[in-house]
Amino acid sequence: MSHIIIPVAAFDLVIFGGTGDLALRKLLPALFRRDAAGQIPAEARIIGLALNQQTVEDYRAQVADALYTHLDANERQTDALERFLGRLDYYPTDVMSQHSFQVLAEVLAAYPERIRVYYLAVAPALFDDISHGLATAGLTGKNARLVMEKPLGHDYASAARLNAQVGDVFDEHAIYRIDHYLGKETVQNLMALRFANALFEPIWNAQCIDHVQITAAESLGVGSRGGYYDTAGAIRDMVQNHLLQLLCLIAIEPPYRFEADAVRDEKLKVLRSLRPLSGRKVLDHTVRGQYLASSSSPAYTEEVGNPASMTESYVALKVEIDSWRWSGVPFYLRTGKRLKAQSAEIAIVFKKPSHLMFGELPTPIFPNVLSMRLQPDEGLRLHIMTKEPGPGGFRLHDIPLDMAFAERQDAGWRMPDAYERLLMDVVRGDQTLFMRGDEVEAAWQWIDPIIDAWQASGSKPEGYEPNSSGPISAIEMMARDGRRWREIEA
Repeated sequence: MSHIIIPVAAFDLVIFGGTGDLALRKLLPALFRRDAAGQIPAEARIIGLALNQQTVEDYRAQVADALYTHLDANERQTDALERFLGRLDYYPTDVMSQHSFQVLAEVLAAYPERIRVYYLAVAPALFDDISHGLATAGLTGKNARLVMEKPLGHDYASAARLNAQVGDVFDEHAIYRIDHYLGKETVQNLMALRFANALFEPIWNAQCIDHVQITAAESLGVGSRGGYYDTAGAIRDMVQNHLLQLLCLIAIEPPYRFEADAVRDEKLKVLRSLRPLSGRKVLDHTVRGQYLASSSSPAYTEEVGNPASMTESYVALKVEIDSWRWSGVPFYLRTGKRLKAQSAEIAIVFKKPSHLMFGELPTPIFPNVLSMRLQPDEGLRLHIMTKEPGPGGFRLHDIPLDMAFAERQDAGWRMPDAYERLLMDVVRGDQTLFMRGDEVEAAWQWIDPIIDAWQASGSKPEGYEPNSSGPISAIEMMARDGRRWREIEA
């Protein structure tokens, strides 16, 4: 299979928080890989901004160390590294000082017609100050694009306030709210699978689908993110954005055209069709958990330094969509830390055949399952029932038709990281894989009553053993519906 690299237009990319963990661990390695692939034009510039008082040479050395840490050995070609480091610039910046924005304006003035990307790799509390600082310095023209990282609010009110603050400066078409899950190859292939093939769309409905499972499991604990995580929890950190976005892409109606607002209009309809959960329904349709200590790892409360913490490190939900297509089809969502493996998967579980003609069989009939694996190895797998080969009678077994994306590519080819794709989409001006402001607000409007009901109940999250599949209550929630979770596999 051939791979086409289409260079993007020349751009200046400014990273606020250019010395932070996100920039050094994700953004700069992603930009290096696109540069090494020949996608970034020679004249493009990458400008790091941070409080650190250091020189450009110091910054390039810092980035070089980060690249050596986060790149594979075969990616560290000397020529590519030198070329990439040579396009980096750095300026000590205090975003509370307008002088810093005037300095940036002078730097960018050399190429006034160039695409300008401002990446806010900083705390959301600074988004308003940075946006208005850019505006005051005259840096928000027609070629300017603003990239925002989560958390995009803590609840509906704060999300709406953030949208209003940034929207006071940038038009919606210039704002890119990034969700790296949407940049994964499997997620995009979900759109192709449904809408580019005649096979699945006719059966993509309540007549044929029994239920849907969406899992995002992590094997590690909160680690150094404990301070942030204990104010957010799994539902704010993962469900409100990543998992609900995946649900939307599964459940959307066919857009009239594959373009940003057409796709996002349909996603918004899904979010507004989610059956509300509040009061007693929340306790019946959700499970919260906190990981306990093991012989080799601390408990959640120890790791965040808060013995009385009521924050969940695991959450499972049963979600229903009030629409003709999905009436009666539950969506089961779960995410958690310190689980048995690092794995993310979407599973479409189809109904069993309405009539089984085989009589008594020594093996059970399993439902067909279309599983889409997001990590660690992206790919699609369709489980079907076939006859077991051989003369030993008529036996059926479940066999997967497997398509691992990396195995279908040329030797030496590497699956691009989600940030690589999304960063280039920002430069191209393609917002299809980015959240719109009204999507973010609609998701919070559905999530807020769940959090309110948890707080009103006063109940502590259920403890679960590390390296397990999560709390027992999550298994029981599925069992009440006559279903079971899929195994979490590495």
